[in-house]
Amino acid sequence: MVELRRRWDELVPGSASLADELVARYVERTRRAYRDHYLEIVLTALDSLIQLSTDPTSVRLAAWFHRAVHEPGGTPAEDAEASARLAEERLPQYGVPPIRIAEVARLIRLTGDLAAPLPDAYAPPRRDANGDVLLDAVNAILAADPSRYAVHTAEVRRDTGDRKTALEHRYDEVRELLDGHLYRTQLARQRLGPVARVNLESELAGLDSQLPAPWRGWQQAALTAIATFSAIASAVVAIAASGASWQVPTAQNEAGWPPVALAAVAFFSAPLLFRCARSASQRSRLIAGAVVAIAVTGLLVAWAQVPRTNPAVGVGLRVPLLIAALLLLLLAGVAALVASLLRTRTARFLPARNLGQQLAWLAVPAAVALILLLIVQPLARNYVLSSNERVEGSPNEPGTASPSVLDGSVAWVSRSLHGAGAEGAIGTRYGVAIPRQSGVVEMLDAATGELRWRYSRSDSDELPNIVATGNGDYVLAEFADVGYLLLDAKTGHRKAAWPGRTRDHLVQQAEPLLTAEPSSGGSGKLHGVDPDGHERWTFEPGDCTDIGAVATAETVVAFLGHSCNDRPDEMTALDLRSGKKLWSKVSADTYRRPVVVAGLVVVAEPGGDSDVPVALTAIEPRTGDIRWRWPVPRNWACRTLLNAAGKYLIVVDCPGPSSQENRRTVVTAVDANTGLTAWQTTAPVSPRVKVTVTADGRVISLGRGASGCVANVISRAGFRQVPCPPESPAAATPAPSATSSSPQARTRSSPCADSIGSGELVLGSG
Repeated sequence: MVELRRRWDELVPGSASLADELVARYVERTRRAYRDHYLEIVLTALDSLIQLSTDPTSVRLAAWFHRAVHEPGGTPAEDAEASARLAEERLPQYGVPPIRIAEVARLIRLTGDLAAPLPDAYAPPRRDANGDVLLDAVNAILAADPSRYAVHTAEVRRDTGDRKTALEHRYDEVRELLDGHLYRTQLARQRLGPVARVNLESELAGLDSQLPAPWRGWQQAALTAIATFSAIASAVVAIAASGASWQVPTAQNEAGWPPVALAAVAFFSAPLLFRCARSASQRSRLIAGAVVAIAVTGLLVAWAQVPRTNPAVGVGLRVPLLIAALLLLLLAGVAALVASLLRTRTARFLPARNLGQQLAWLAVPAAVALILLLIVQPLARNYVLSSNERVEGSPNEPGTASPSVLDGSVAWVSRSLHGAGAEGAIGTRYGVAIPRQSGVVEMLDAATGELRWRYSRSDSDELPNIVATGNGDYVLAEFADVGYLLLDAKTGHRKAAWPGRTRDHLVQQAEPLLTAEPSSGGSGKLHGVDPDGHERWTFEPGDCTDIGAVATAETVVAFLGHSCNDRPDEMTALDLRSGKKLWSKVSADTYRRPVVVAGLVVVAEPGGDSDVPVALTAIEPRTGDIRWRWPVPRNWACRTLLNAAGKYLIVVDCPGPSSQENRRTVVTAVDANTGLTAWQTTAPVSPRVKVTVTADGRVISLGRGASGCVANVISRAGFRQVPCPPESPAAATPAPSATSSSPQARTRSSPCADSIGSGELVLGSG
């Protein structure tokens, strides 16, 4: 108190009583904040800045009066207004000129708005020298000794009233102070600024720990994490791109360094962008902007260099991967730039790590990984698939094939086939699909043989494997280095692409669809698959197990052959939709050649070393019960082919020894419902030729008759030979049709399609 009283001496002559009154106001017991030590700090700071003012006396008087009136809970503006009025009342009594009194009152009222941010450092200097000096002195409390500063801020918060409200108000006030320049004069900035900022940031950290705000700062943390992990992801994708080609087939002069260079840039950008996102410096913004410029330039160059596709040249996987890597690098640079600007303008101070920031650092890398797996990888593959495919075709409705009669007449002849492919033809609901050697699938109209559509790929030049599925609505085509693609049998457009993990699967059965995943160790897997490649279930029988399976409309019957641990072979039934195991039985014999007939699974019981089975057994797939057993005649000696034709099981064999001299074939139709023989026909046809079985039970093969090529037809009505159409060059050189034991022959619909002659396809008489 004595020290304060000494500072007043000679400020206003003859005003000792006024000095005592002012000192008493600052030390009165009812006052909670802005006490005598606060005024002492202000006056001490004013002594070091007063030389910058134009009216030192007015500035000193304003400093003494600026908090002479203070009401608990009042705002700074209210205190400043009341203190200015007090000065206007008291100073005239001591002979202070009115002009000075007005200046003192004006200066006091300026102290009511201390928390407002100041103009940018590059703005023109303020011309109010007296106001700048006073306000800098008042704000000198911010640069006080940390312990004195802590006491002052505690008093201010306690004086506000409600604790939570006080904390929130003070938090906003400190943030506002930190977001601007704390001092008006350059001298105060140099002497007081660094210490004041440390005090404010320490107070803000303490307030942050007291306020129930666990998410504060998550935006800044999320942007920093995005900048860091997006750059890392860009490097990973660029490395993946280095192993792919820019175009298909790969050009001899194709440069391999661009993805490697991009990977290096992205990898070294990650730590730089991390620091940039956490800094408000101009250098940080320049570095982040440079990364953005590199990414944008790379995108423009890559887009300009994308190969133009044609039937011989396609787009490689490097194109979408490199573009994705550049987009990720662009995202990283933009995130770092935004974080740096945010820190510069609105978030200079970040509190200590809290729940929001920690979750942001955990969520962002997980989100980036999901983006790579669920967005980047599928989009890259779909881009390559879409860019390299072409569909040509007619918009006309498909025709309907007339019933086959096999009378030697020509239903139609397609002369559009040249080269290999016709032997892999399959029947669908909308015509006959033909695979071609150049990575092409063609659909011929079932009624006219005209080309309906042609699906081709620039990134495949090998013969695709095709099957019909979805009740003949789709063609499932396996292209080398591409995988399984589902084509609409009506239009030829791709409906789906199977996931990459199914690329090595084998189609076990096309209708309903089953795939097998072979293993070199004899521990393969069986998959229930939808036509679009979605796996409904997976069955893993265990190690050292060979697996084969057939499926009815509701049930899968798997035949498991164990090769270790002396485990016996088994039959296991699975629900077709869910893969749930229905039953499992030990099988003393290894059943062969399973075929589905009228909802039953018919298998051949092995006959020792001979290929001829002892009997044919029909198994009820839902229960495993044996419905019937049909003994195979002992004098049969050939391959015993089994085919389904409606409700009949068609059995093709030969009576007598299996030798070149044997010229007889016996065809038997077994009723699948009863297990009884419905009819049997023996024909003078070599049992060694390949045959096909139609949907109505006719067995057809090609041979040479007295007048040239003939079609051998064995049916319930007996045996007959039909001359091959004279229009076909095949009459001179007959070629065998597809074997009835192949999956394609079993799934073929009428009319059948057989490859004969020099690349012409003859339909009809199926």
